[in-house]
Amino acid sequence: MSIHLRAHAFAANPLRGLAGTRSSGAVSPSAAAETLRALLDGADAAAGHHLSRVLPFRRGRPLARSPDPPAPSSSSPSPAPPPAWRLAWLPPSRVPGVPSDVFVFLGSHGGEGGGEEAAAYWAVDVSEVEGARFGGAGEESAFVDLRTLMVAADWRDKDTMGELAIAGHARALLEWHNTAKFCGACGAKAVPTEAGTRKQCSNESCKKRIYPRVDPVVIMLVIDKENDRALLSRQSRFVPRMWSCLAGFIEPGESLEEAVRRETWEETGIEVGQVIYHSSQPWPVGPNTMPCQLMVGFFAYAKSLDIHVDKKELEDAQWHSREDVKKALTFAEYEKAQRSSALKVNQICKGTERGQSTSSDLRVESEEPAPMFVPGPYAIAHHLISSWAFEGAPKVPSSFSNL
Repeated sequence: MSIHLRAHAFAANPLRGLAGTRSSGAVSPSAAAETLRALLDGADAAAGHHLSRVLPFRRGRPLARSPDPPAPSSSSPSPAPPPAWRLAWLPPSRVPGVPSDVFVFLGSHGGEGGGEEAAAYWAVDVSEVEGARFGGAGEESAFVDLRTLMVAADWRDKDTMGELAIAGHARALLEWHNTAKFCGACGAKAVPTEAGTRKQCSNESCKKRIYPRVDPVVIMLVIDKENDRALLSRQSRFVPRMWSCLAGFIEPGESLEEAVRRETWEETGIEVGQVIYHSSQPWPVGPNTMPCQLMVGFFAYAKSLDIHVDKKELEDAQWHSREDVKKALTFAEYEKAQRSSALKVNQICKGTERGQSTSSDLRVESEEPAPMFVPGPYAIAHHLISSWAFEGAPKVPSSFSNL
């Protein structure tokens, strides 16, 4: 069966949508920053007319909490649901010793017409704050790797997916602050402005404005229409049995369609003709040097079929039949992976598990392992592959994409 999401993981951020940023009750970045400074200085919080909530990060990991789920009813044959994690928002008073200019404004929510008090949301990197313990006794919170939270998120739960999107946005901004410390034009120090959403060169003769960057990546499912097959590849870093789509960065002066054709040719020797857009997904869980990638998904029709793998880029690439791909998309397997990761997050928050392994989180396990599996529903690759496997080849529009 096909898994349909209301939006890709890390998209549909409730603090960035129209309701979060442009409603009549929304808090402006300048007003939020003024209130935050007053709170950190110990001034009267009531003067700000809104709440301030802070999400601490340590080494790229957000603070999360995972209370135990309620015990299942003895009359219900269904197993107990896995524990649901949530972000551990704190008041500014619980984040001591951090100057106000390193907090990053994420957005606001609530206010007029919403039936709740307006709240401004912030993220802050506390990696250098020594000895401080965040979260209170009995709150069962801990700093958890964002990839682990991603796999543990219940993709059917709107609230959990919204918090995952907020955490992804926050991590991307904080990592950008850590890498964009100097002006690229003159080399002077770059200082945060506009509540941490921008930076500006400190050199009075330069004053260049610096904005967060997004690295676009094309990701494509290459289709052999005549033989009803799709091209999937493996990288050496993949866990055993996992296959996925081809992907690559866009070069200067190159269109998205041209990047799809070039990357496919360079990595597999397959010539691509028609290129059709599917969807896009922010991806803030890449390396720290790339705070946020934008995965732009396409279907691409093969004009040649002989594979010649570039071993510097890929471990292998093979054509897979529609039936084999359907077997790899077993819904129950992803539920098992989500449940296992949710229990792991719960153990981390309780302090019973210290180490974290992304590889074990991503591995799909079963009593009789399938010959292959593809990334879970948190990845755009899953939805490219699933859309083709269950819905058939996309209709080809008459557009420049087909040139």
